[in-house]
Amino acid sequence: MGGDRGQGRAGSPVDLTPATGPPASLLLSMRHRSFAAVTRDALSGTIIASYTLGDRVGEGGTATVYRAQHPVHGTVAFKVLREKLRADKTAVARFVREAGYGAKVVHPNVIRTIETGDENGLPFLVLEWAVGELLEGYAKRHTPFPPDEVSTVIRQIAGAVGAVHAAGIVHRDLKPDNLIYDAQTRTVKLLDFGIATATDTPQGERLTRAGFFVGTLMYVAPEALSGEIVSPAADQYSLATMAYQFLTGVMPYQAKNPREMFTLLLSSPPKPLNKAKPELVYTDAVEAVVMKGLAKAPGDRYPDVKAFAVALASALEAPFPAAAGGLLSKMKGLFGR
Repeated sequence: MGGDRGQGRAGSPVDLTPATGPPASLLLSMRHRSFAAVTRDALSGTIIASYTLGDRVGEGGTATVYRAQHPVHGTVAFKVLREKLRADKTAVARFVREAGYGAKVVHPNVIRTIETGDENGLPFLVLEWAVGELLEGYAKRHTPFPPDEVSTVIRQIAGAVGAVHAAGIVHRDLKPDNLIYDAQTRTVKLLDFGIATATDTPQGERLTRAGFFVGTLMYVAPEALSGEIVSPAADQYSLATMAYQFLTGVMPYQAKNPREMFTLLLSSPPKPLNKAKPELVYTDAVEAVVMKGLAKAPGDRYPDVKAFAVALASALEAPFPAAAGGLLSKMKGLFGR
């Protein structure tokens, strides 16, 4: 699912070109179809395993997604491997692995995997049709979020990622572009297990050549830049990066280009939360939680993603001290409250 662009892959050169356009397996709601051109092609209108394929709604380097109808499941997202890759054993294996990971994780905040299969050499994956839009687009228009929205969103993501970790999986590409958000209900759903990995991967398979990594550079944990298959702590780092983004509207690192970003992630600490924007200041407790989640050493972060989310929610819910002077009124003005 999503994550086909703008990410390094083990054994392949890191792509330092900024990602553009929709992810490969975009799950669009009927209310937000502008993220990908709705088009028809040779598979549109065909029936595969009782699914009637409609318009193509997303396409990337490895897969194509159609809006489809099923007599029992109703509207679904039907994902297939791109034609040029169907004879590639490695690509097929990755596609099957993704389907397997998605099927293992059952949680209200994770896109449900309905069915997987192979129809006459066409591997496919059937997914829940999500209501909402990619959180990436919503964040671009609405950050900084009000503190209560940040808390609600981060706790839901942490719940989803916690379920992923409990299943013995590290997501490795946690970012707003891999989350569907329904702003009306403030409901978040995680998608895309395209580069996830099992935590029990044998040690001999855990390293790739130096200078290679998997993930998306803006959200990747520093330890992933060596190419090592990382621990669940890497997903916590990505979650803390999103928390920083949602609270401030900017990223923890400001770089002129991806190469500079790569260097900063390896060698420099992130900008403190309360220095991200001069007009926006949070309590020391909020800043401390976010920066702990962004610690360079995995062992310096919280024990797990749930602990991070709980600590952040608690800090955001605490009243601002009276000594903050005009801080509270400034915050209220910024968030329209």
